[in-house]
Amino acid sequence: MGISPADLVAATSDRPPAPTFAEYVPVVAAAVSAGTRRAYGSYWKRVVEQWGQRRIDEPTPSEIERLAEYVKTHVVARRNARGGRSAAEHLIASLRCLYRRAVADGLLSEAENPALKVAKPRRLPSTRRALADTRLAEINEVAASTGDDPALDSLLLRLHTETACRRGGALALRPVDLDPDQCLILLREKGETVRWQPVSPTLMRYLQRHAEQRHATETGPLFRYRSGQPITYRRYDHLWVRIGEHLQWVHAQQISTHWLRHTTLTWVERNFGYAIARAYAGHSAGGGDAGTTATYVRATIHEVAAALAALTGEPHPLA
Repeated sequence: MGISPADLVAATSDRPPAPTFAEYVPVVAAAVSAGTRRAYGSYWKRVVEQWGQRRIDEPTPSEIERLAEYVKTHVVARRNARGGRSAAEHLIASLRCLYRRAVADGLLSEAENPALKVAKPRRLPSTRRALADTRLAEINEVAASTGDDPALDSLLLRLHTETACRRGGALALRPVDLDPDQCLILLREKGETVRWQPVSPTLMRYLQRHAEQRHATETGPLFRYRSGQPITYRRYDHLWVRIGEHLQWVHAQQISTHWLRHTTLTWVERNFGYAIARAYAGHSAGGGDAGTTATYVRATIHEVAAALAALTGEPHPLA
């Protein structure tokens, strides 16, 4: 090919000096999605605090492991903490994200990426599980009878129970994403996934009414306070704190919105099978540990609608 070892050495030496972490973290933060910034922002801040004036090509894998151990031992102690394993995992993931961007920008080669040489801590099984019907009824009763906006809170719980969507999907929902004729809503969730999800006619009516009464614009967030301001993740935090004040078991077990997702998907899987539960959850076929067979047994939206109709006891146009 006419390339000598000297040419390769010269090409490497001609590369400009790598930026410092303090210089490069803002570049990466501006390039990633809002969800990624929310997930990794606090860890990038910690990296800048520790290594701000160092160049990004200086840390070794051993130094990254030491930083992960430091973050693990200095994590803020919470009731649901699990020894800081999650903090260490997220730190390493945040550095992998940063170094992937550095490789793409030509600041490092793939072989020089130190974060790839550091293993993440093994993730422990989740403590979340499906809730019993009686427990779910208690949660809905408290949400509907307490707080400054029980109509909003009850609507949020109904949405998550029917669709098993994530918080991000609910916050991204817009009036333009409603299809009242077919009782479908367009969910946009993590990983930039987009899917049409069936909802009951009753939920559709309340979503439309909420958007109209709270003056939501067609392309703006649907869920809003009475003032017209869109809600944020903080609404969920306050909701579960309030429910925990009335239901001791909610506080003790750290119940959250994601438990509703577990509850609905468990019921769908038990009654309609794995393929339909997978489609109901919005998981991509063939991913994870499902195997190649999942590619061939994908459920249709009509089957998902049939499961929803059985769950809610209401007929659905697509079922």
